[in-house]
Amino acid sequence: MGDDLSGKVAVVTGGASGIGRAIVERFLAEGARVVIGDVDAERGTALAAEYGADAVFLRTDVAEPDQLTALVERAIDAFGGLHVMCNNAGVSGTMHRGFLHDDLADFDRVMRINVRGVMLGTRLAARHMADNGGGSVINLSSIGGIQAGGGVMTYRASKAAVIQFTKSAAIELAYHEVRVNCLAPGNIPTPFLASSASAMSEEQMARYTTAVRAKMREDRPLQREGTPEDVAEAALYLASERSVYVTGTILPIDGGTTAGMAIRRKSRSNGDTPKSGS
Repeated sequence: MGDDLSGKVAVVTGGASGIGRAIVERFLAEGARVVIGDVDAERGTALAAEYGADAVFLRTDVAEPDQLTALVERAIDAFGGLHVMCNNAGVSGTMHRGFLHDDLADFDRVMRINVRGVMLGTRLAARHMADNGGGSVINLSSIGGIQAGGGVMTYRASKAAVIQFTKSAAIELAYHEVRVNCLAPGNIPTPFLASSASAMSEEQMARYTTAVRAKMREDRPLQREGTPEDVAEAALYLASERSVYVTGTILPIDGGTTAGMAIRRKSRSNGDTPKSGS
């Protein structure tokens, strides 16, 4: 496809499926060598095998500091450096009937993975990058960290924390030529949504995900559906030399959802013109 990342080494956490897989494949297509971290060893091993010597998989739970440390060290040992760190791994919270019914039982787990995992991954990568000419750190948040809303409160709080951390780290690490940016996907069809409804029956989960997707389409200004590949394109930009003057940025990839509610106009016929304010 191209050579935007020729000679670069990247780490992608949560890289075995969904958005993470799309980022891995896009980076590889642009000439990078990639170390994939994920808890799904079967998918991760298969993905690395597809790409031969340019991809390495290491089973990694980002909630475990030693495993995340080993992942970064693997990239440096296997490929001689680290230029791009993509902290993509994350989990959803459990969906409850409402906040008053939320027992917060998953708080520690969500925060360890979604927040501490990102912070630790950033620090580990930046320590190497600071001594080796800089680099790019890309953290994955969500529009749930930008827009307030009901449901999965711990998840929303964790993704908001990623945004604030990204801005703060960008300021501090700029001295070392380490750029830190954040992607905030929204309305991207992946299995991630269903994970928040894991306590539901299969039939309830199907109804839930269908209803949520329909609401997302209704709210989204752009009518086309987003894809993991759309997020991967944004990650490529932030990883490449094209963004050397970009840091501390939060980029929503959401079809305009965070910009405002969609305006749906009826199709006009017979020369009708819209009324003022429509």
